[in-house]
Amino acid sequence: ERNLTPKNRLPQPHFILISSPLSDLQHLSYLDPFTVLLRLLFLQGSNKKVPPATQLMRVKQPPGLHSARKKEKRLSTSLFPLSTNRELRKLSALTDVAPAEQEKLFIQKLRQCCVLFDFLSDPLSDLKWKEVKRAALSEMVEYITHNRNVITEPIYPEVVHMFAVNMFRTLPPSSNPTGAEFDPEEDEPTLEAAWPHLQLVYEFFLRFLESADFQPNIAKKYIDQKFVMQLLELFDSEDPRERDFLKTTLHRIYGKFLGLRAYIRKQINNIFYRFIYETEHHNGIAELLEILGSIINGFALPLKEEHKIFLLKVLLPLHKVKSLSVYHPQLAYCVVQFLEKDSTLTEPVVMALLKYWPKTHSPKEVMFLNELEEILDVIEPSEFVKVQEPLFRQLAKCVSSPHFQVAERALYYWNNEYIMSLISDNAAKILPIMFPALYRNSKTHWNKTIHGLIYNALKLFMEMNQKLFDDCTQQFRAEKNKEKAKSKEREEAWIKIENLAKSNPQVSLVRLNTLFLFFVFFSLFFPCHHLVNVDLCS
Repeated sequence: ERNLTPKNRLPQPHFILISSPLSDLQHLSYLDPFTVLLRLLFLQGSNKKVPPATQLMRVKQPPGLHSARKKEKRLSTSLFPLSTNRELRKLSALTDVAPAEQEKLFIQKLRQCCVLFDFLSDPLSDLKWKEVKRAALSEMVEYITHNRNVITEPIYPEVVHMFAVNMFRTLPPSSNPTGAEFDPEEDEPTLEAAWPHLQLVYEFFLRFLESADFQPNIAKKYIDQKFVMQLLELFDSEDPRERDFLKTTLHRIYGKFLGLRAYIRKQINNIFYRFIYETEHHNGIAELLEILGSIINGFALPLKEEHKIFLLKVLLPLHKVKSLSVYHPQLAYCVVQFLEKDSTLTEPVVMALLKYWPKTHSPKEVMFLNELEEILDVIEPSEFVKVQEPLFRQLAKCVSSPHFQVAERALYYWNNEYIMSLISDNAAKILPIMFPALYRNSKTHWNKTIHGLIYNALKLFMEMNQKLFDDCTQQFRAEKNKEKAKSKEREEAWIKIENLAKSNPQVSLVRLNTLFLFFVFFSLFFPCHHLVNVDLCS
């Protein structure tokens, strides 16, 4: 208040300002005290550290800041329960102590690595202690890789506990909660900020599982169903690096622990059911399908009923989810693996694909055509006969598609020698289905590339069976002439109806009544307009 000149001083209550030095107030001397107070409060607030932009705060950031961050890698961190005492003491190297002391020191290092740090909100904090933990993890990875008889029985619970403390956490909220399709070429994945430590923990645990000293009979007391369930929950992580490690880890556990195999398959089924029928959003479907691909490859013959149900009730409905493109190669591989194991499953698989065939999504239709060709590459001729008619009716629709990539992909089937041998053996059924679509689009399709592919398909059909080709040509022309005759009959029928209507004496009366009603309504809605000299009979 004292800094304001008497001329500008207003009769308002006095304020006691607790603020920055007086020099900060010189440029505010022309303002009233209330404005000065607001400015000071703003200045005090501006000295605080601005928190980093999170997914929720990013909307509130200035446009310039948002655009500057846009090209950076997106980081997120899981909800780790940070350790209170994070000051770590650097321990001796494992190779520097006597063999009798190594087990004790190994356990000390494992317990030291249970300390958790903050990597996102304050990445520069505790740098010294973070480096101690990183060095300890790196040393232990090398230790169990290059030394024998170091994984003793007391080590097992310590390793599993250290892994659980570091890994089993609440994942951050999804950066894409609506479940829209993720495009690997366009979208940047959200990376885990704590990855420098998490990566080493994963590497250590994998070396632990793969070690020649590892004994599943001892480990099964600690790696149980609860452990597997928590591990599967991590597959929803947005960081592709973590999902890749999880895929390898779960595969090793599946191979080592026979008693957990059925449980792992059951829980993966539950994840798929939830994904298909409830959420339609999960980040780890491709990795889980990749694991299943190797599991299916090892199924004994004949296939168990539960495995067939898994194919029909879980794998095939995965085709109808909107984000199919993210995991389709792995899904197609699993389906083909089943058909190589049991060819009798071909008919229900092909019919399910035709049932889920996309109607308006052309890129998805191309994916279905890719998968269908993979199936036809392994199909038995006896099974092909069962599905050939509905299958080629769908292919005829694809050839007629105005989307040139769909038509092109369907016509590439005629470049596959095995498929052509199947078509040749069943040409009497297939050619009458395909010929109208091929002949019609050879003249009407807008894309010249499609014209060339259609001519190639027609040429192959002609060389395959000249007589059948000629019969189909004549039948097509007869059908076309029949359609023209029907169209002409319809046109003539309408002309007759029109002429009869014109010759009807009541037509004039109908026209008169219609005009009268029109003027009545017109006068009701527009009373200010006066209709004068209207010839109602005109």
